[in-house]
Amino acid sequence: MKVLIIEDEKAMAKDMCTFLEKSFYLCDIAYSANEGNNLMEENQYDFILLDLGLPDKDGLEVLNETKKMCPNAAYIILTARGDLDDRIKGLDLGADDYLAKPFSLLELQSRMQAITRRRSGNNDPLIELGDFYLDLNKRAVWFEKKDIELSRKEFDLLSYMLLHKNRPLTRFQLSEHIWGNFSDDEYDSNYIDVHIKNIRKKMSVHAPVDWLQTLRGIGYKIKI
Repeated sequence: MKVLIIEDEKAMAKDMCTFLEKSFYLCDIAYSANEGNNLMEENQYDFILLDLGLPDKDGLEVLNETKKMCPNAAYIILTARGDLDDRIKGLDLGADDYLAKPFSLLELQSRMQAITRRRSGNNDPLIELGDFYLDLNKRAVWFEKKDIELSRKEFDLLSYMLLHKNRPLTRFQLSEHIWGNFSDDEYDSNYIDVHIKNIRKKMSVHAPVDWLQTLRGIGYKIKI
């Protein structure tokens, strides 16, 4: 999943980026509201981590603007402000959560995982998918207590599609959110198709995977 960190404290932004990338997120950093806007004009993000105390614009104003640019992103406000009104305003403007500085990076990850589960329609990290079970926290898939070994990218692809279940996803969308920026050559090489084929092959040995649908000329969809 793609994450945009809008935070002017460079050391903190880099620490968040390094930590999240170890958990298989793809991160971009903006040190100002203007840099954040430029990145959002070129990319769509799954999460936006937004500091309220930016040097060039108030974070609440940025939140109001960015909700229009990236309406499908989940927003977590990062704030050193103790004013409860700011937090309430942020939530009223559409933020999904907030963290008061200083905060633990493990707590940040936990909040992001909770938002992901909530958006997938399941507050439990253990998700039923046909005859299979996925654990989003442990990054595991199994059938009748038997582990199914998916590669990192295969699991990322499956969990991302599950987050957007019942929604058609193009190959471009899947590539952008799983691989980040990619060249035309990479896109033409049908990486997504290969990974979908591998997922089906590994899982269909155990049970039908008819919930993983191919949309001819479009892409793929998980229908449950």
